[in-house]
Amino acid sequence: METKRMIFVILISVLLSLSLPVRTDYVRPQPRKTLHFPREPKHPSLPHQVHISLAGENHMRISWITDDNSAPSIVEYGTLPGQYTFSSSGEATSYNYLFYSSGKIHHTVIGPLEHDTVYFYRCGGQGPEFQLKTPPGQFPVTFAVAGDLGQTGWTKSTLDHIDQCKYDVHLLPGDLSYADCMQHLWDNFGELVQPLASARPWMVTQGNHEKEKIPFFTDAFESYNARWKMPFEESESTSNLYYSFEVAGVHVIMLGSYTDYDELSDQYSWLKADLSKVDRKKTPWLVVLFHVPWYNSNHAHQGEGDGMMTAMEPLLYAAGVDLVFAGHVHAYERSKRVNKGKSDPCGTVHITIGDGGNREGLAQKYIHPTPEWSMFREASFGHGELKIVNSTHAFWSWHRNDDDEPVRSDQVWITSLIGSGCLAEKAYESSKILVSP
Repeated sequence: METKRMIFVILISVLLSLSLPVRTDYVRPQPRKTLHFPREPKHPSLPHQVHISLAGENHMRISWITDDNSAPSIVEYGTLPGQYTFSSSGEATSYNYLFYSSGKIHHTVIGPLEHDTVYFYRCGGQGPEFQLKTPPGQFPVTFAVAGDLGQTGWTKSTLDHIDQCKYDVHLLPGDLSYADCMQHLWDNFGELVQPLASARPWMVTQGNHEKEKIPFFTDAFESYNARWKMPFEESESTSNLYYSFEVAGVHVIMLGSYTDYDELSDQYSWLKADLSKVDRKKTPWLVVLFHVPWYNSNHAHQGEGDGMMTAMEPLLYAAGVDLVFAGHVHAYERSKRVNKGKSDPCGTVHITIGDGGNREGLAQKYIHPTPEWSMFREASFGHGELKIVNSTHAFWSWHRNDDDEPVRSDQVWITSLIGSGCLAEKAYESSKILVSP
C-alpha cells in the first residue's frame, strides 16, 4: 500500500509540474499545519461526509458517502427526533481517479419542506440521526461566507467561528478541500465540514484547486462534480459549474471562473437568460459568486479575472447586481460600488474573501497606493456574515481570526440598488442588454 502511495505521489507531482503554472510573484507566510484525520472503523453501510444543499423551491439535497455499494440512497426525515414521517429515494454515483476508487456517493432530494423549520433525518435507513434547519421564507436572512477553506488549523478556527454565528446558508466561492489530486483529502474534508454542512445548506462553486485535471488520465472537476452536486438542473443550467438559487428575497448566482465565459459560451448564454428572469419584486437582492476576483489590489493573482470581467460585467451591471463575492486571493478586500474599473454609485460591491484557512498561507503584498475604489483590505484569515434585513438594507461584517477569537474587523451597512433608485435608472439599458438575442 505504501509503495502504491509513493508511486501515486511521484506521478501526481510530475504530471502537475507539466500542466500547472508556477507563480513566484509573492511570498506567503508560514501557515498552520494540515489537520490529520485517523479513519475510525465504521460499518461500510453507515453514512459519512454528510452535507446538504438547496435543491429548488422548498427542497433540500442530502449528500453522503458509504463504503457499501449496496447501501440504499434513502433519506427518512421528520420534525421530531426519531420520528420519520417522510422518506425520499435518490441517486448514487462513484468515480475512479488513478489508483483511487471512491465510495458510493448518494444524492437524495427531500421535500417539500416548511421554511425556518428544524428537521431530523437519517441516511440509508440506519446510522446516526442528523438535524437541519431550513432557511426562512422572508427577510431577514443571514449568509455565512468563506472561501479557500482547505483543512488546516486555521480552517478549523474559521469553521468554529462560523458555527458560533446564527446563519441560514453558507456561501463558498471556490477552493474547498485543497485535495489537489490526493483523493483521500476529499474524504478528510468531508469529515471535517460534516458537523456544519449537515446542519445548514452549503452552496459552493469551483476554484482552481477543484480542477484536478491530469492530461490523458482524468477530466477536470471529476471529484468535485461527483461529491458536491449543486442545483444546476433545477436552475436550467447544463453544468454543475454554474447555477442559481433563491432563498428568502435573494437571488444568488454561482458562476464558474474555470469554464468558458465568453459571449459564445454556454455559461454566458445561461447567465443572460437567468438574469432576464429575475423578478426584483420577489427577490429584491441579487448576489453573484465566482472564484477569481475582478477587483483586486493584492499583488497575488493580478489580472487573472480580466477576461471574465470583460465578458460578463456588462451583464451584471445591466441587471443591477448588488454584491459579488470571490476567493482565490488569500486575503480580504471590500470595494466601493464599482463598474468598468472605477467607482460607480450604481455599480456592484465586490468582496474578496479567500481567507478561510488554506494551507498556502496569506497573500500579504498589496499594490500601493491603494486604488480609489478599495475601501478595506487586510491579509488575515477569517469569515464574513451578510445579514439582509429587508428589501433595501443589509449589514455586512468581516471577522478576523485573531488568536482564535472572531474579531469583527470590517463592517458596513449596504443599501440595495432598489433602495438607491439605481434600478429605475437602468431599466432601459437592462432591457437592451438582457433581452436582446
